[in-house]
Amino acid sequence: MLKEVTLGNTEAWTYHSKEMDDEYEIRVALPKSPPPEEGYPIIYVLDGQSYFQFARDVIRLQSKNSAKTFVHEAIVVGIGHAGEDEDIRKRRFYDFTAPAKEYIYPERLKGFDVGKHGGAKKFLHFIEEELKPRIEKRYIINKKKQALFGHSLSGLFTLWTLFTKPAAFQTYLACSPSIWWNDYELFKYMEAFLQQKIEKIRIHITVGEYERFMVDDAKRMAHELITKIPEAVLECEYYIAPEENHASVVPTIMSRAIRFACRS
Repeated sequence: MLKEVTLGNTEAWTYHSKEMDDEYEIRVALPKSPPPEEGYPIIYVLDGQSYFQFARDVIRLQSKNSAKTFVHEAIVVGIGHAGEDEDIRKRRFYDFTAPAKEYIYPERLKGFDVGKHGGAKKFLHFIEEELKPRIEKRYIINKKKQALFGHSLSGLFTLWTLFTKPAAFQTYLACSPSIWWNDYELFKYMEAFLQQKIEKIRIHITVGEYERFMVDDAKRMAHELITKIPEAVLECEYYIAPEENHASVVPTIMSRAIRFACRS
């Protein structure tokens, strides 16, 4: 007899955001142990429909032997889009890109309908003012140990959040970030960020060896941050995953990213 499979210690609901006027699939993986006095660390995973379970399983398995893995129990929150692939693709281009007066497209995107752009400010507002308060009301979390994970366009959003509202999270995990978007506008945001008084921040940037120009983009971004921010303020790790491409890199680097986030 076939049985429906469910994920243990996991809750899920559909959330309608007033700010975005759109629905998101929220999944929350909870530790089995009682919360520590300061609350659980928490990792928000963008593109949760694709990557939530990877993060959940890494923590569930490795926290069983934290003395060796350095991965401790944490709450994982997946923020996902529902619907068909084409609809999700267009929504990602809106949610994860910053507003701009004009957009410059690379040749490989010309002729493609990528939908609207520029919703990043609204999407971050949804996370900060709608989702986080609900999570913090329902679960016992440590607000001083919050991480954000994103891949590709959501990796772009992860770095954009760091540069525009660095205090939103303490750790930023950017995998194969789409730094190329809108003629590399992210570097302008980075330069403005570097002019601020920067508090302690942790950044993990990864990319697959076979991601061609994205390897150089990620390396340049990491180099700029490492050379321009004092070591006392910045902890930055840059990693190229051998023999991985844009589609295969996330399962390969998730364990490394989670270790980086959980050892803080």
